[in-house]
Amino acid sequence: MNLKSITSSLLFKIVAAIILGIAASFILPEWAARIFATFNGLFGNFLGFFIPVLIFALVAPAIAGLGRGAGKWLGMTVALAYGSTILAGFIAYGLSVALYPTMLAGQTIDTNVSDIEEGALQPYFTVDMPPPFEVMSALLLSFCIGVAMTAVKSDTLYAVTKELEAVVVKIIWGFVVPLLPIYIFGMFLSLGMNGNLGDVLVAFSKVLILAVVMTIVYLLFQYLVAGAIARKNPFVALKNMAPAYFTALGTSSSAATIPVSLESTLKNGISRPVAGFVIPLGATIHISGSMIKLTLYAFAIVTMTGMDVSFGEAAGFIFLLAIMMVAAPGVPGGAVMVAVGLLQAHMGFDDSLVALMIAAYIAIDSVGTAANVTGDGAIAMIVDRFARGKIEGLDEETTTPAEQQ
Repeated sequence: MNLKSITSSLLFKIVAAIILGIAASFILPEWAARIFATFNGLFGNFLGFFIPVLIFALVAPAIAGLGRGAGKWLGMTVALAYGSTILAGFIAYGLSVALYPTMLAGQTIDTNVSDIEEGALQPYFTVDMPPPFEVMSALLLSFCIGVAMTAVKSDTLYAVTKELEAVVVKIIWGFVVPLLPIYIFGMFLSLGMNGNLGDVLVAFSKVLILAVVMTIVYLLFQYLVAGAIARKNPFVALKNMAPAYFTALGTSSSAATIPVSLESTLKNGISRPVAGFVIPLGATIHISGSMIKLTLYAFAIVTMTGMDVSFGEAAGFIFLLAIMMVAAPGVPGGAVMVAVGLLQAHMGFDDSLVALMIAAYIAIDSVGTAANVTGDGAIAMIVDRFARGKIEGLDEETTTPAEQQ
């Protein structure tokens, strides 16, 4: 691989954007930084508008393409995603019980936490871009239409959804992906200039290290299992998913990373129907990385405040959290935002503890998101292994969306 191909790769651009964003936060004047904050606000609003359309355009024809086995493969994907999330939660809880009494001994929480938005870098202006429908509505609509096309064998409607898919893929690779490095640069620039990251990492440094290590170990576990089932080299497969990992690390959004995740998954030899079905669906329902972080932080707060939470209450929290986070819209901090009600009602967190939880979580939101989307590739490997040969068209040559342009 020559230097030109390396520097033109998406992975290189993403890593460069992260480094430059952090460096620029120390030297860029506020008036210039607000330009990037304005761009991020506009681009983020566009993603909010476009993501439901993207999900519908990719999932509906993918379900229809799965043929009569759609229900079976849908059930398998949901079961794998939910099971992975639940297992991650219980492992995180087990680690907190085993390690926190020693690791956090003598430490208490200072709940005097200011609003995390105070002093944030503000854009010059914003433009509201309301989506045509909500993310969950897009999923439900795509399920209904996809399964209906399978049942009635509607070739005309299927052709329409395939054309819509082609249009959306063109928008993704012609507009969204080229702007992702700028968006990532602005995210890290804003985080550094707001001064939120340093304060939060000092307060939760030990839990932070544990969370990062656990997400990486859990990813290795996922790919070892998936590699054994799919008969693929797990380390090569994990390496191919690196662009998706670093894209999510910069955007903190599973949904915004779908195009990169899809291309990375296809590089692992996953059939296009399975990849086009599992990746958009996994971006919404597979949140093992977020579950690890939320569980570790929640029980760190429980430990440092001296709360009494039984195993039954902890198990109920994990099961309910796995369901509630499905409603997270794939935006930065979405998982912790939908978990706030559960933290208050089930765990007894007051407003100050909720504020601390949000601040700590959002500071490294991208770490869990990166684990989420990278784990989707492992699920796709397993589903593809069982689906291959049973679904028409799975043995077609797999090309990336970028190569189709």
